[in-house]
Amino acid sequence: MRFTRYTDYSLRVLIHLALHDERLCKIGEISRTYGVSHNHLMKVANALAHDGFIETVRGRSGGMRLARPADRISVGEVVRRTEEGFELAECSGCSLSPACGLTGVLAKGMQAMMNVFDTYSVADLLTDRDAMRRLMTQQPLLRIGLGEERQ
Repeated sequence: MRFTRYTDYSLRVLIHLALHDERLCKIGEISRTYGVSHNHLMKVANALAHDGFIETVRGRSGGMRLARPADRISVGEVVRRTEEGFELAECSGCSLSPACGLTGVLAKGMQAMMNVFDTYSVADLLTDRDAMRRLMTQQPLLRIGLGEERQ
């Protein structure tokens, strides 16, 4: 399985907010940190707020923060909310699918992967807070051009 950029960006926004949990963070700051489109991150942030992962504060001194502690946001929960489908292969159109064991094997593999994700929280992703904060100030971490982004 390969995550969509939407899920990747969602996790990165949550990591950023968890690293800076002492203050409100702005979309522009996260956009510059990762070199990702401001508009794209606005969509991600709106969805994260709608799903209850973050809180937003409007106004000049506004921004966003985690809606609950980072150790109470599981990676599995985020992935389930941000990914649209979990099919590793398109078996429905295959004439062998009624007799093939691949579908079951893939489903068990996906369930095992999600079980692992469920054991980790956003807080678990912050293995070295100081190093992560230093790295965030150096250069854009993703360097993804606008033309390459997709939802």
